[in-house]
Amino acid sequence: MILKKIKVGAVSYLNASPLVYGVNGSEILKDEMEIVEEYPSKLVQMLIDDQIDVGLVSTGCIPFLKTPHIVSDYVVAATGDVASVCLFGQVPMEEIDTVLLDYQSKTSVNLCKVLMKFYWKKDVKFVLTREEFADQIKGKTAGVIIGDRALKQRPNFPYIYDFAREWTAFTGKPFVFAAWIANKELPQDFMVRFNEANSHWAQYIDQIIAEHPFPAYDLKHYFTYNINYEATPEMKEGLELFLDYMKKIETV
Repeated sequence: MILKKIKVGAVSYLNASPLVYGVNGSEILKDEMEIVEEYPSKLVQMLIDDQIDVGLVSTGCIPFLKTPHIVSDYVVAATGDVASVCLFGQVPMEEIDTVLLDYQSKTSVNLCKVLMKFYWKKDVKFVLTREEFADQIKGKTAGVIIGDRALKQRPNFPYIYDFAREWTAFTGKPFVFAAWIANKELPQDFMVRFNEANSHWAQYIDQIIAEHPFPAYDLKHYFTYNINYEATPEMKEGLELFLDYMKKIETV
């Protein structure tokens, strides 16, 4: 009898690479799972539509899943500057009147809405994007850009508001951008092996840096300083707080 493989969605961004490498490199998992790589908002929709069983997806998708299950002790989080999830602009915050929202993310754009309303206390126009838009960030129009694309844009704008730093200034909590979330209960023995595979994330960092030359940003600094991969109770508190704030805004 051939058992159905568990479909595992993985974010196609550098920040997720150490966890994805750990899962991909697991000899004991390779025969029972299939990896699907996409950008965050696409993976979220696939999880909602039951096209994948579990994914390293944006935490903002949790309210949209009927039966969400966080299945690993490893996440993509930040306790200070995350560097790759930012609001970019040509003018300071007090002059911004329009914000372009990155089509590749749901969590980050909802976090932007939360920060705008409750932290910066600004009423701005939000514009959903469907394609690349960095060249439209000009004048009083700012833009949320995430992932590798954000790292590349850092030299191009005089004003950069790092969402992890701003969230921590607002709440005193870290921010969890992504977690391994399933849309159903998975076999317990699989989850144990899956969590174990995630635990080896640190051993892949040098390999990832060697395989992915990235002159726009120091990846060693990124993986070891900007990103935190091991979940803590404080991170879980920050996630619960964010999900509470999401109830108070018009989500994307």
